[in-house]
Amino acid sequence: MHGIGVAILTEDEDHLSALQSRLEATRLGQPVFSHVGFPAGPTDAILRQLQDSRAEVVIVDIPAQDSQRAIRTIELIRATTQQIGIFANGDMTHPASIVSSMRAGAGEYLDHSAGTEPLLEALTRFSSSRTRSLGGAGKARVFTFLSAKGGAGCTTAAVNTAVALQQSHGDVVLVDFAPIGHASLHLNLRPQFGVLDALQNLHRLDVSLLDGLMTPTKDGLHLLAGPQQPYPTEPTPGELARLFDLLVNHYRFVVVDASSRLDPTTRLLSDLSNAVLVVAQTDVVSLWSAGRIHAFLEEGTGRDRLRMVLNRYKKIPGFTEEDVEQVTNCKVLWKVPNAFQAVSPSIDHGTPVVLQDGPEISRSYRALAAALAEASSNSDGSADLVYGTEGARKKAPGRLNLSPIRAGQ
Repeated sequence: MHGIGVAILTEDEDHLSALQSRLEATRLGQPVFSHVGFPAGPTDAILRQLQDSRAEVVIVDIPAQDSQRAIRTIELIRATTQQIGIFANGDMTHPASIVSSMRAGAGEYLDHSAGTEPLLEALTRFSSSRTRSLGGAGKARVFTFLSAKGGAGCTTAAVNTAVALQQSHGDVVLVDFAPIGHASLHLNLRPQFGVLDALQNLHRLDVSLLDGLMTPTKDGLHLLAGPQQPYPTEPTPGELARLFDLLVNHYRFVVVDASSRLDPTTRLLSDLSNAVLVVAQTDVVSLWSAGRIHAFLEEGTGRDRLRMVLNRYKKIPGFTEEDVEQVTNCKVLWKVPNAFQAVSPSIDHGTPVVLQDGPEISRSYRALAAALAEASSNSDGSADLVYGTEGARKKAPGRLNLSPIRAGQ
């Protein structure tokens, strides 16, 4: 089963049993190593065993009395291992231990008397930060498209951007998280499986099964289709984190169509993304709604990578781009020209307009895809994005930072 490898170090056997039970109950963390006792120094065999276990997270249990050995253990793990998350587990009534643990290098502090939920949330945050990490090979970049209002063209933008990325880079998956999936209609596909099947089979989901749930286009783009009818349940944070952890290790780019969905799932999708693109038009309703979306995402980390795509763009005299940004509190990334006569037939026929060579809108989507790919390809994980229609590009106001988010930030 796919999950996060977790090691546990404690001096209390009863605490070890309780931590193992909490870990297994998350269904996200997988125990790979446990030991009663802390390492005495950097050459201690415990540290070598920890490294050999390939644990991604280690939980260090902090005793209520005499916490110095546990704090020293956190310092040793931080100094001798690379790219491993450290969670401290202890009594929340001892502020000194909490501060010392965090200063030593712990990214999370868990209450030892709490249930499974805080541990699951900590693992989810760790998985989210790892998903966003741009430094590791094989880690896909995740771009989520949101609609400022119904009919703004979010699915059209997501589909055409995904097709353009597939043409230029390959290994792209389009994930349809809309309340009712329309991406398959835009691509003239008839999927048999989709997102709901993946979420319902997470306990046995691997690369082979994931491939079987995909619906490919003739150009090689993979679609993880959305539901064909409304469904009442929402995936848990742990379930979404596990699904995306597998996706980002299997593809180069993950494009998510969330359409007009605004719920806790949308907030987590934004937190899992390298860029969140709100598709709006230059009308009062769209811009007002875009501002509310920005406010909705403020509770998560997704707001830091929120940008606006102005669809069906036509310049309005006396209404500048700065006015748009002031109204919405969101930087404008791209302007897609108004091309209803070209886009409408392409949707009806299930042939994305980006596949056509002539229209200006096709060039615009290809340029948007190129800008997103370029922004996520720099070694430092960030880039200045440009925006505009083809032939009228300039620096975007503000920097879309695609740098890794570390645990605890």
